Amino acid sequence: MLPAAALERIPHRCLIKLKAIRPALRRAERRAADFLLGHPEKVAELGVVEFGRRAGCSEATVVRLAQRLGYPGFPELKRDFAAFEPLPTYRDIEPEDSPETVARKVFANSIQALHDTLEALDWRAYQAAVEALARAQRLAFIGLGNAAVVAREAYHKFLRLGVNCFTAEDSDLQLILINNQLARGDVLVAISYTGESKPVLAVVRQARDRGITVLALTNFPRSTLARLADVTLLTAVFQEHVNGEIGSKRLAQLAVLESLYVNYLLRVGPRLRRDLARVNQALGVNKLRNPFPENPNAQSSP
Repeated sequence: MLPAAALERIPHRCLIKLKAIRPALRRAERRAADFLLGHPEKVAELGVVEFGRRAGCSEATVVRLAQRLGYPGFPELKRDFAAFEPLPTYRDIEPEDSPETVARKVFANSIQALHDTLEALDWRAYQAAVEALARAQRLAFIGLGNAAVVAREAYHKFLRLGVNCFTAEDSDLQLILINNQLARGDVLVAISYTGESKPVLAVVRQARDRGITVLALTNFPRSTLARLADVTLLTAVFQEHVNGEIGSKRLAQLAVLESLYVNYLLRVGPRLRRDLARVNQALGVNKLRNPFPENPNAQSSP
């Protein structure tokens, strides 16, 4: 668990970045990060030499940590801490909370997770993801456990457009899919919160060997999945519920994929929007009332 002071005294964007990279930091960098977490009130008043001495690391390590956190150097990190004013942070759910309090915290945490993920997105990587999806002849979406639910949701969306796409929840089927259904230039979207799921990584490695573009959706920029992928999009979700489950990770993943889907729909032009309207019209037979317009050219909400 991170010290409570970190949630109160560290600039929010810095804290989110630090949470993401901390597990993969080298030993000396970890000492610098731990000093920052334990003494955030000291950062603005210390020079790089004194910071390194107190943290038990070199000046170069302190500068390197600042750069990993998104700052040009240590002076910019200091200025950010000096100008920082506390913002609302994640609110922990406690066992003694009332049902209403739990509900309000879950909603607040979900909203915060979406906001943090939006701020964490690398827009050059995002643009590359949109371009890769638009160019591909075939798409595949994979994940394990409840990440497979996110993959299947994305698969359903693109399938309704008439896109040649695939998904599989079983790890053996995922390997078969990669080797029998996809080819060079196609796109594999691999979803893993930690980025360390062994079966997913096995699929990704085989996809790379076959020239398939790998688009990763993960929470940790230095994870194995992030390093293997051609394009990596990051969520920024860290708040745990009382049982240790990360409450909003799938919500953030769904939001990123939904935005990619809408961009794809806009990019490929009106033909697919007409196809989508036709499919929506056809699906109306399974409803007591048809919610979709009869006009095949009408635009339907994605």
